[in-house]
Amino acid sequence: MAVSTKTATASATATSPAPSHDEPPKKTLRSYIWDTDSHLKSPEEKRLLLKLDVAILTISCFGFFMKFLDQTNMISAYISGMREDLSMLGNEYTYATTAYTVGYAIMQVPSTLIVQKIPPAIWLGAMEVGWGVWTFAQAGMSSPKQLYAFRFLVGLFEASFSPVVLYVIGGWYTKTELAKRTTLFQITAPLGAAFSGYLQAAVYEGLDGRNGLAGWRWLYIICGIMTVPVGIATFFFFPDTPYKKKPWFLTEEEHAIAIRRVQSVGIAPPAKITWGTFRRILSRWRIYAFVFGYVLYGCSSLAGGFFGIWLKSEGFSVVDSNVIPSGTWLIAGFLSLSWGFLSDFTKSRFTWVIIPLILGLIPNGILAVWPAGIAIKQFAFLIVGVQLMPGVFFAWAHEVCRDDNEERAIVASSMNGMSYAILAWLPIIIFPQTMAPDFRYGFPTSFGLLIASIFAVGLIQFLVKREERLKAAVGAVERVETGGLDKAGDSNKDSGEDIDAKVAGL
Repeated sequence: MAVSTKTATASATATSPAPSHDEPPKKTLRSYIWDTDSHLKSPEEKRLLLKLDVAILTISCFGFFMKFLDQTNMISAYISGMREDLSMLGNEYTYATTAYTVGYAIMQVPSTLIVQKIPPAIWLGAMEVGWGVWTFAQAGMSSPKQLYAFRFLVGLFEASFSPVVLYVIGGWYTKTELAKRTTLFQITAPLGAAFSGYLQAAVYEGLDGRNGLAGWRWLYIICGIMTVPVGIATFFFFPDTPYKKKPWFLTEEEHAIAIRRVQSVGIAPPAKITWGTFRRILSRWRIYAFVFGYVLYGCSSLAGGFFGIWLKSEGFSVVDSNVIPSGTWLIAGFLSLSWGFLSDFTKSRFTWVIIPLILGLIPNGILAVWPAGIAIKQFAFLIVGVQLMPGVFFAWAHEVCRDDNEERAIVASSMNGMSYAILAWLPIIIFPQTMAPDFRYGFPTSFGLLIASIFAVGLIQFLVKREERLKAAVGAVERVETGGLDKAGDSNKDSGEDIDAKVAGL
């Protein structure tokens, strides 16, 4: 059901409290630890945000947690007996990772187009139940070829979750709210990776050999059982974007306030997708700059995935090889959340993308050099996640593209999709298992890609600031030509849209 934005705006205006002419409200503790403008929000808006956070973030975080638990359980299974049971004596692990990545990459952009027609709750719920089933099925594998097929299917079904959730989150929240919520969603990835190690360690000790099944097979069974209920919950609680059907848990008043909020920050409503949509998006700099920068960043962030393999090569036990790498993901999760909060607090995306990348030079440089000591390499592996800030990076892209709904969806999904498309083959070249554990191609290449990503992010910032200057200049000319503010108050909105259209392609 489409919603009339004029009606919604009028309703929101009618139901929102009248502006006060007294002194501005003083900042509260909540304004310092959560949204910086919390003290300026009405009780109705705060209630709206609470409902959105409970619905969107709960489903998103649980789903993404399970997605990364199911994605990373292969490394836990590999070092817990799957390698020997399936006779994976060459590069079979790398090929299985590639099979997953291929499936994951090819569904990124299509998924954000599909949810323009099919409600996200229905699509994501079906996909999550699907990958839960395929995760469960991996418990019966008997050869590497079966592993390749199952990993491809898991990747294919998991692919929709991240781009669609990011698209929906980007459609509801404002600049003081977006990065921390995107980051809260994103940090469940390292938490899922960390939990995978603890889960496999517990399964290995408690279930290995139970009913004739190896511990790594029990891991897949348990992960599948955990995933399916989350997928079912997604059907009922995950909303569409505010311009479309009203979520069942919002009142008409709250839905109207939501539309007023997104209109006030220039988030565009959906439009019909035609070939012209793709021509428009491909004629602008945004998709090229953000995809290029994110691909370099993503491809420079592979090192943490090989911590467990190195530990096992150094003689650490199966349990320790599963548990110790969880420290990497816990540290990464804490830091990633910090970058998101700082980004919203300072209202700067660029700053909290570039700082983590610069800090990431330290651990990546150590691994590239590969010094002799065990302690220094363990330290580098533990803090290599310092550079992870995908929530801030995606928030940046969503905000820059907020004036075009379809561009916002396609740019963000292309960032993730192209990154995984490169990662489908890059590890085969630079991280072949036959070169474990020092990976003399992999770690130096990651270090070089990290340096390149720093320059790419600087280029994005230059283009963003250039567009802002051009937009301001075109806007000034438009105001002079039209004689200033229109009495009806509508010309400013139209002029702003015209300015965005004129400048975005420059």
